[in-house]
Amino acid sequence: MTADTAGAAADGKGFDLTRLLAERGGERYDLHARHLNHQLPRMLHTIGFDKVYERAEGAYFWDADGQDYLDMLAGFGVMGVGRHHPVVRKALHDVLDASLADLTRFDCQPLPGLLAEKLLSYAPHLDRVFFGNSGTEAVETALKFARYATGRPRVLYCSHAFHGLTTGSLSVNGEAGFRDGFAPLLPDTAVPLGDLAALERELARGDVAAFVVEPIQGKGVHEAPPGYLRAAQELLHRHKALLIADEVQTGIGRTGDFFAYQHEAGVEPDLVCVAKALSGGYVPVGATLGKDWIFKKVYSSMDRVLVHSASFGSNAQAMAAGLAVLSVMEDEQVVANARRTGDLLRGRLAALVGKYELLHDVRGRGLMIGIEFGKPSSLGLRSRWAMLQAARKGLFAQMVVVPLLQKHRILTQVSGDHLEVIKLIPPLIIGEREADRFVDAFTAVMDDAHGGGGLLWDFGRTLVKQAVANR
Repeated sequence: MTADTAGAAADGKGFDLTRLLAERGGERYDLHARHLNHQLPRMLHTIGFDKVYERAEGAYFWDADGQDYLDMLAGFGVMGVGRHHPVVRKALHDVLDASLADLTRFDCQPLPGLLAEKLLSYAPHLDRVFFGNSGTEAVETALKFARYATGRPRVLYCSHAFHGLTTGSLSVNGEAGFRDGFAPLLPDTAVPLGDLAALERELARGDVAAFVVEPIQGKGVHEAPPGYLRAAQELLHRHKALLIADEVQTGIGRTGDFFAYQHEAGVEPDLVCVAKALSGGYVPVGATLGKDWIFKKVYSSMDRVLVHSASFGSNAQAMAAGLAVLSVMEDEQVVANARRTGDLLRGRLAALVGKYELLHDVRGRGLMIGIEFGKPSSLGLRSRWAMLQAARKGLFAQMVVVPLLQKHRILTQVSGDHLEVIKLIPPLIIGEREADRFVDAFTAVMDDAHGGGGLLWDFGRTLVKQAVANR
């Protein structure tokens, strides 16, 4: 600190983050409404999610009154090892204190190579890694590499898939609501998940570079049928096309194996996309793992050394966070915990399907679980269900999510627009205590819903009015 900066600090001038948050933190919702996506605070106010969380650790938040909230969302899967894990925090302090000569662009720092080496140890059939900054960037990289390596323009994807929202990844997004108004997109084609005949018909046209697929779709939590990925891989390679596994949400232990494609023997994707949990929840990082020949085709000469790059890719903080996360995964046996706790939670929820007529299915793997609701059989509940469906599909699932937060202090999400599915993607470190808390709360909400009255259905009528007003 220079004499000038020391004097500014003593005078109360200069940047002081703690003071800034103390003075203006209470404006958070107003600031968003004025300067960012104005629909976000509007939506949060409408459904009663406009909480003020003061701090977080592991799988919990706390508000100003000291009440804890169980996080079953993990920042859309980002917080795999929980919030503010001490190992990841220390790694970031260490890398900042090291004052590394980072991002010179014309040297080779050790951390990217070390993280690439470690990531590839979990996918030994792959050889090289490109580091970007997000899941959608990892998918964009895979699309570019596949098209260049094969010399073909078209990429296949699955109906209802989600691969990101930048233009390339949006081209392989299976939800019309995300795509509408952003055409023209890339020349890509959707096929139903699990439909090998449809896949083969498209491959027969001879212009397909790759097929990109989530082993378990995030929207609705739909798993590829047994044997599908291996059969698809064989078809693709027969037609000289590539298999891209989008593991942005399902990877890094989420489903009880390090990668979800590893649940099926013999599946070895040509390119694998990861992000989210690799960051430790601190520094954005995405990675595209691939076969040696694909990378060598893209980077075929020194003239093409920067043909695909990212300004902040491979930065030291992101690499340190990734290395720390993988160390925690191994030291704390996080993948095994995700499998064990996921089996426990999914089993306890599945046992409720026969008890509640509004509850139709519980599915998923590890700690990626979908809870699906459907039309009830009794007359009284059927009329209420019909009221919600007439206004907007997906309102009942929202009716469940809201009391889970408001009454039981558990944060969850509806799995997608117009879906009657709640998706659970909690931090992978949760255990039996958190599973018990969720099941107890969910049971209480289901009891209320099947009781035929009360605040739950009153809130449903509020959602109906809101949905009708938005038409």
